[in-house]
Amino acid sequence: MSNDNNMPPAHPPRRTLLPLPGLAAISLYLLLLSVVIILGVVAGRYYPPIFLLFAAAFIAAAAGLLLLFRWAWAMALGAVFLIVVYNLWLFSAQHIPSALVQGLLNLVFFLYLIRAEVRAKLR
Repeated sequence: MSNDNNMPPAHPPRRTLLPLPGLAAISLYLLLLSVVIILGVVAGRYYPPIFLLFAAAFIAAAAGLLLLFRWAWAMALGAVFLIVVYNLWLFSAQHIPSALVQGLLNLVFFLYLIRAEVRAKLR
């Protein structure tokens, strides 16, 4: 006669390294953008020094997003939305194809961030 109490569970608990891998991708993207801004400021040709505030905000949002903080989600959502608007304006005004590509990529990130599953995981 078998004892059901000694039986292992039918489905072992899932081990997840990161519950939402899209958040990790967006965090890496924000870190990449901050590095580009920092290098542009250091070179002195691309961005004024005030842009270092954007770089610091992107770094804070990326770190907080990995830790699933709601404030970081709001910062990342705002950053991605502003980048979408800027790049689509840049494409419409100067017809730069790379601005359209980056604008659409950021639009995908924005649509991912506003999903209910993503908002439910934040604390």
